[in-house]
Amino acid sequence: MQHDLLNDALVALRHADRDGKQSVEIAPTSKLIAEVLRIFREHHYIEEFTFVPTGRGGKYDVRLARRINSCGVIKPRVAVAHDGLERYEARFLPAQDFGILVLSTNRGLVSHQQAREMKIGGRLLAYVY
Repeated sequence: MQHDLLNDALVALRHADRDGKQSVEIAPTSKLIAEVLRIFREHHYIEEFTFVPTGRGGKYDVRLARRINSCGVIKPRVAVAHDGLERYEARFLPAQDFGILVLSTNRGLVSHQQAREMKIGGRLLAYVY
């Protein structure tokens, strides 16, 4: 029984990258997973991902860039202001300017760097480094 689709997807990514695989399939899918994968692609943690319809909701085929040391969800999903991001960077990321936090904002999903530039806050969803 799956309760958190985003967590299951990020665990699959982390384990496939650790095991040296070139690609991984993520199923079941959601729009939230697609947006997180888009942010990972923008920051070069994955090479590409494509949606493959299967007749049962579909799946994502993800090509790995072999750059993920760790990734995961942040629970509980903490609300944070743009000027309070440094506290959570120190908590979830191993070093300054190394890795990204993914936030859900009123302008969609963005990395913590983009949120700081736009001066908006949101809820923390995931991290990757």
